[in-house]
Amino acid sequence: MKIKITVALLIAVISIGAAAIKVEEKPVAINFYKGTYKQALEEAKKQNKLIFIDAFASWCGPCRLLSKNTFTDKNVGQYFNEHFINLSIDMEKGEGPMLASKYKVTHFPTLIITDDGGTRITFTVGYILPDDMLGFGKYGVQKAPGSQMAKGK
Repeated sequence: MKIKITVALLIAVISIGAAAIKVEEKPVAINFYKGTYKQALEEAKKQNKLIFIDAFASWCGPCRLLSKNTFTDKNVGQYFNEHFINLSIDMEKGEGPMLASKYKVTHFPTLIITDDGGTRITFTVGYILPDDMLGFGKYGVQKAPGSQMAKGK
């Protein structure tokens, strides 16, 4: 009898403990490509994806808010990771000034969508909320040359 009670209590404790353990989902955020712009173009061609460029400056407050609030949104992360090679580039360092000139970036943040050859499809300037970011991404995909969405499919 004591064994049955002990086993029952042990099962109850294990059940309560297991219920208390939270299974944490890893948040899905935009995964930014770690290579160069040229390498990103090659990767976009290989994966048949567009390119999304987060053109930022280190001193830009709205840029930091995008990184904190919008780029970490689960829906934004899933959509952009599926459709784009994502680049986050400081326009004042490294290859940033060349890209700022190429894409005529004068304000921060500037968000740019290009085809796999680097031709700009669309862009927007300033901080945007996650839902607007999704709309921006979907618009870029729709406007892309050869897009299935642009063909009405």
